[in-house]
Amino acid sequence: MKNKKLYIVFMLLLGTGVISSCTKDYLKSDQYFKDRLTTEKVFKSKLYSEEWLANVFLEFKGENADVASKGLTPHCFADDMYFGDRDKDYDPSKNELSYNMFKMGLYTENDKQGTWAQCYRGIRNATTFIQNIYMNTEMSAAEIADYRGQARFARAYFYWLLLRKYGPIPVLPDEGLDYTDSYDNLAVPRNTYEECANYIGNEMLLAAKEMAALGMKRSQDGSARPSVGAALATRAKALLYAASPLANGNNTSIGARLVDNKGKRLLSAEYNEEKWAKAAAAARDVMELGVYQLYWTGLQTTGNDATVVPPKDNNFSEKSWPDGWANIDPAKSYAQVFDGTLPASGNPELIFTRGTNQENEGIDAMVAHQLPRSATGWNTHGVTQKLVDAYYMDNGLNVPGMDKEIGRGNGSNRLGGYVSQEDYDKGKYKPLRPGVSLQYANREPRFYASVAFNGSFWTLLNETQERNRNQQVFYYRDNDRGNGFNSSNAYWLRTGFGVKKFVHPNDTYEGGSMARIVPKAEPAIRYADILLMYAEALNELGGSYSIPSWRGGVYTISRDIAEMKKGIQPVRIRGGVPDYSANVYSSKVELRKTLKRERFIELMGEGQRYYDLRRWMDAPVEEALPIYGCNILMNQKDRDLFHQPVAVWALKTTFADKMWFWPISHSELKRNKNLTQNPGWTYND
Repeated sequence: MKNKKLYIVFMLLLGTGVISSCTKDYLKSDQYFKDRLTTEKVFKSKLYSEEWLANVFLEFKGENADVASKGLTPHCFADDMYFGDRDKDYDPSKNELSYNMFKMGLYTENDKQGTWAQCYRGIRNATTFIQNIYMNTEMSAAEIADYRGQARFARAYFYWLLLRKYGPIPVLPDEGLDYTDSYDNLAVPRNTYEECANYIGNEMLLAAKEMAALGMKRSQDGSARPSVGAALATRAKALLYAASPLANGNNTSIGARLVDNKGKRLLSAEYNEEKWAKAAAAARDVMELGVYQLYWTGLQTTGNDATVVPPKDNNFSEKSWPDGWANIDPAKSYAQVFDGTLPASGNPELIFTRGTNQENEGIDAMVAHQLPRSATGWNTHGVTQKLVDAYYMDNGLNVPGMDKEIGRGNGSNRLGGYVSQEDYDKGKYKPLRPGVSLQYANREPRFYASVAFNGSFWTLLNETQERNRNQQVFYYRDNDRGNGFNSSNAYWLRTGFGVKKFVHPNDTYEGGSMARIVPKAEPAIRYADILLMYAEALNELGGSYSIPSWRGGVYTISRDIAEMKKGIQPVRIRGGVPDYSANVYSSKVELRKTLKRERFIELMGEGQRYYDLRRWMDAPVEEALPIYGCNILMNQKDRDLFHQPVAVWALKTTFADKMWFWPISHSELKRNKNLTQNPGWTYND
């Protein structure tokens, strides 16, 4: 091995060349390095070792993003968010999917395949690093252990991205492959889902222990590097997915049809409850670190931006944080997690992030598409009526008329009427302004931090012209500022609901420049997700299990209501929403349903919903329901008709069996004769 010649990467010179390389070269590292050196010389040098590791982490960019705009990954748009632009005829040369093509399963085996190429290239280069960093003579033992842990995290995270997208994938031998061997001997078959998840979990556990050599936290400069918490959190997510119905007791047709080259099932047909206990223990490992907490900001008592205090619930409303919301601003506390107010290093609930280094189609691009046309935004990213209905009233009850149009209503009707000038002058229905439908009144704080309803208020403080700041934006067809439906262009919200999440009060797209959008750190994994995962896993248990913790000792894991509240109550308190009733906590079925709704709301737009629906096996129903929204063809004089939900003709939906997992590309199937295709997709023989 020491005699093999390698080239060392210089990240600043590399640019995006690695990511745009041809798929067929994804296992070749030599071509990306400029100075020919021996392995020994590379890994004895701290500088060269750091450059090698930086090259590994470069593979996290592009289509490997967790949260990004649709140009990188369309998975941030499920039944919660949609995009209305790029809905023209498909152009394969651009590798761009329209929303309807994505939702109708009309993408092909060659679309969005950057994940496969980048991940396996990253896996190979991370493995080389892990095997050789011990030779370094310029770092301490603790530094070497930490760097090895970072590389191990990266390798396991690449497998996690592959597993989540493609389902069970080939796990390469830890010692790597002999690339001088014949092609037939290099062909590795797919592992089972359980094997993949366990490998990821075990590797993340090792990574956590190695990175612990330098402590639990990263410095400000290292906020986009993995930490002990990031490794343990990814482990928890992989184990939770392995415990979920898609991979645990799957007796559906997809479970029977997804097999390896020998006909072996890759999704377990036998249900194992202990998998939930292991997932719960893994989430608890993160909680027990004492490193993370949900972010909050205090009350503001004066001015137009004063806190909208939730109504009294005789519980949370009487207590200060962390036991209640009496001294916090729930709407701002939630909004500022995402809008760029906090740097990555100053966000106490951010567990893993790629920072703000996603190019072209990052969160800033999402915001540019969320901003209203009157702020020269694209005005094309919106949310569905189903999501709008999911948000609670501020007293914790369901909104009247919830899900009526999709056949799930409780017999109630949507509220009529609008906020009057007199109401506004008296301070009623805050934060609504005159002319806003009472359907949006008295909703929970996360609703106002996330949804741009008709007549919502945008500050747009970076607009140079005063008339363009502090806008109340309406989406009626006859809107005189260009925010309503216009058949001659794409700049209109298909449902009449936009997105406020990720938008900072200063954000604007004036002049078509991202420079006026505050940088946002990608929330790849955050603490609220871990808390809800813990409650979800505990809820599925019927027995009691003894599960080792990551640092020694044993947890007793069972369906304990007090423990489930540790996962649920912080999220509800920070969101300014009352706790669930005792009846919900006591029923496994009701709590399961409620936790799914909580994830729908709390994690909206963070790329979780698409995969949650699949692991729960809810996608065939939820992804196929018609999308409803406001009747955007109506003018302001017909505002009652505008606010009467209709099926949105411009947004199509369906779900087919082939949509459980992304197709494997034809080129990879040709390269590896032992690789099987996901059900419903072709081999192109």
